[in-house]
Amino acid sequence: MPAVRFGVHTGLQRTSMPELVELWRHIEALGFEWISIWDHFYAADGTGDPHCLEAVAAHAALAATTDTVRCGSLVYSAGYRHPAVLANAMATIDQLSGGRVTLGLGGGWSQIEYDAYGIPYGSPGYRLRLLRESIQCVRGLLTEDTTTFAGEFFTLTDARCEPKPDQARLPIWVGGGGEKVTLRIAAEFADGWNIPFVAPEEWARKSGVLSEHCVAVGRDPGEVTRSVNVGMALDDDDLRAQFGTIAEFVRPGVLVGAGAEVVDRVGAYVDRGAEWVILALRSPFDRAGLERFAADVLPAFR
Repeated sequence: MPAVRFGVHTGLQRTSMPELVELWRHIEALGFEWISIWDHFYAADGTGDPHCLEAVAAHAALAATTDTVRCGSLVYSAGYRHPAVLANAMATIDQLSGGRVTLGLGGGWSQIEYDAYGIPYGSPGYRLRLLRESIQCVRGLLTEDTTTFAGEFFTLTDARCEPKPDQARLPIWVGGGGEKVTLRIAAEFADGWNIPFVAPEEWARKSGVLSEHCVAVGRDPGEVTRSVNVGMALDDDDLRAQFGTIAEFVRPGVLVGAGAEVVDRVGAYVDRGAEWVILALRSPFDRAGLERFAADVLPAFR
């Protein structure tokens, strides 16, 4: 069976920094190799609940309180921060982590928080054009001595970002599954790609579209790391308790059951080319489920 690595995506809603720090340390001790945070100002469930910790500060705390895991973001919304602000933050957080940061970027989707803060939401095309410019600006700032860029949204003139990250090339992943534009952006500019809550068959189809875009832009498809975010639930009641109004939307990408049933479901992603399988958790965090997954699933793929 192809090699795969495992991580945990920790939501920032309805929790606290002490709870998260303790959880992150436990995840690392269980043998996971990745922990990530999301980027929302309101709860990521459409309820309008504003109880949600800020992403950049949480990302820095993750980097400072862990030792071995990749410290990821899935994903920063390109519309929330100027790319120079984000690039400088990532360079510093990478130093905090000793070179363990992966930066995920996406076009954004939660209109509730855009509207609440007066951030232009626009059409999907608007947000993806902004994403396309943002990833180019961030890449230049993190890797080049100076960056000059003139676009629809951003202008950089001999812009500098110093000191640089510890990593010579801090990985940038693109999140999302839009086949015409998002996956094209990933093929052109990203080191990795992530999509949440899709079934193995749909994940494989979209991964294939990404590969087609890579070929079209003259890039080896193997250069783009492939990952998937999945939920984890013991049964349907557990699924609904965790995800509420979005339970049916996420169901195709939730690992339901335990033991061999979950191993087989994870194997379906791995057999189709997933290099990272990342468990998406939100408060109240299922520590028992994490421990069960670490005991039952991790050894099956090592």
